[in-house]
Amino acid sequence: MAQDAPILDVQGLGKRFAKEDIAALQDVSWRMDKGIFLGLVGPDGAGKTTLLRIIAGLMHPTEGSVRVLGHDPIKEGPKVRDVLGYMPQKFGLYEDLSVIENLNLNADLRGINGEQRRESFSQLLEFTDLARFKSRRAGALSGGMKQKLGLACALLSKPKLLLLDEPSVGVDPISRRELWKMVDQLVEGGMGVVWSTAYLDEAEVCEEVLLLNKGEALFQGPPKELADTVADRAFRIKGVAQRRRRTLSKLLDHPAVSDGVIEGANLRVVLREDHDQQELQDALPESAEIESIQPRFEDAFIDRLGGGPGGKSVLAEQMEAKDMGHDAVVEAKDLSKRYGDFYATKEVSFAIKPGEIFGLLGPNGAGKSTTFKMMCGLSQPTEGQALVMGMSLQHAGGKARRRIGYMAQKFSLYGNLSVRQNLDFFSGAYGLSGKHQRKQVELMIDLFDLDRYLKASPDGLPLGFKQRLALACAVMHEPEILFLDEPTSGVDPVTRREFWTHIYGLTAKGVTVMVTTHFMDEAEYCDRIGFIYRGQLIALGEPDALKKQAATDAHPSPTMEDTFVELIHRQEQQQEAAS
Repeated sequence: MAQDAPILDVQGLGKRFAKEDIAALQDVSWRMDKGIFLGLVGPDGAGKTTLLRIIAGLMHPTEGSVRVLGHDPIKEGPKVRDVLGYMPQKFGLYEDLSVIENLNLNADLRGINGEQRRESFSQLLEFTDLARFKSRRAGALSGGMKQKLGLACALLSKPKLLLLDEPSVGVDPISRRELWKMVDQLVEGGMGVVWSTAYLDEAEVCEEVLLLNKGEALFQGPPKELADTVADRAFRIKGVAQRRRRTLSKLLDHPAVSDGVIEGANLRVVLREDHDQQELQDALPESAEIESIQPRFEDAFIDRLGGGPGGKSVLAEQMEAKDMGHDAVVEAKDLSKRYGDFYATKEVSFAIKPGEIFGLLGPNGAGKSTTFKMMCGLSQPTEGQALVMGMSLQHAGGKARRRIGYMAQKFSLYGNLSVRQNLDFFSGAYGLSGKHQRKQVELMIDLFDLDRYLKASPDGLPLGFKQRLALACAVMHEPEILFLDEPTSGVDPVTRREFWTHIYGLTAKGVTVMVTTHFMDEAEYCDRIGFIYRGQLIALGEPDALKKQAATDAHPSPTMEDTFVELIHRQEQQQEAAS
């Protein structure tokens, strides 16, 4: 092996699966030196996981070659395993084993024994801050700690190249920052890291990015280089606060607009090439103000893929308008959930108005999912009340329950049933029958383009189509209220835009939405946000108001993620001072 061999050398790589019309990978080539932090990005089905599995030697390529420090992962597997660490997309450890038992099992598999094992365990437990949890079952860890354990197991062999397949999916912003800092330290030590991610703010701070789409490499280089391709085409629109969703929907269908999202009271819009600001101004109400802004990596990412999915929701167009007749559709009144002496949620109160999007945010283990489950009748409060349309779903009849739709945090459909059977089952569970049931099932199949997957198990669907199916099952009975628990976790930005287009359309018809999310840009889409921390509601308000509340001299214009971190930091300081 030559001394100057790159840590990773991919040449003309291709992969085609049997019975698939489109290649999973097509002529992908790139070289990577040590000490490089590369972000691997692309929409669902782009080929990111397939690429990582081939590099790790878990899958044979159809064509082309891969070399890890000069070695072929298939033909020289043992040599590559000595220098490569791989953390799969799904939590690949044993949840019924403790932290230390998982480490021991992985060390046994890698032949790490004696003093080397003791030294590695000591370093990794300190590095990941898991030493105090080494006797805890992996299944009882928070999302962030599970990812840290997965990282520790991947680092046991002290690899030169580390492959991380979406390690931050489902992890709150604080834990994501901790994970990022840990990996950044490894890169500073000379390790090469490939970090596949659905969070484009993460990709934006990588040294390099590789953008895949439909198996092809569309871009490789510094993220700023891609962002600069939409320079002078990114704009912020002010003065549309009261009609921002309606305005955005109109703009997304305008031929001059490539992409657009809500940013609190404002809109962020990217124009297509060969279109100018005047076209945008002509499409807006006279009160709107336009200012040119610095483009982000995400702006260019969506533009390079051909733009966003448009502004109309065919789902919402099929739904009748709702007239709730309530000032507050969903209410939490001093809501508490206690396990022994431990309060998972303590005295939480808020009210959600008809047609409002209410976001519930908080770190992993903060109590937001507990609160969420009590609100939709899946868990009994210890104290206080969780009311929907003035009724407790714990005691309400089936008629009241059929007025809500629920999309669970973890994909909750039945893998032993086909896609069609899931649609039939959930439509029946929500009270549909006869011709109306058949009509609604066929409508969902058509609206969400599910026809090609009807005989397939949901477990084998691409993530974007899993999300479509889960949403279809939650809304086919046309509920007045939607409970969405981290509905877009792990979903790419294009599919997330499609999802939120449906949500905006549904709220325009009067549907009320309560949502939890770890994507801080999605928090901007909400009318109001509640921050949960250590079981308590520590802040409640509109996104822009909360950002002003979190502003400091060091960060006078905080992002929503900065706001999240700052408000939790202040709460910790108050609790420490009180104790």
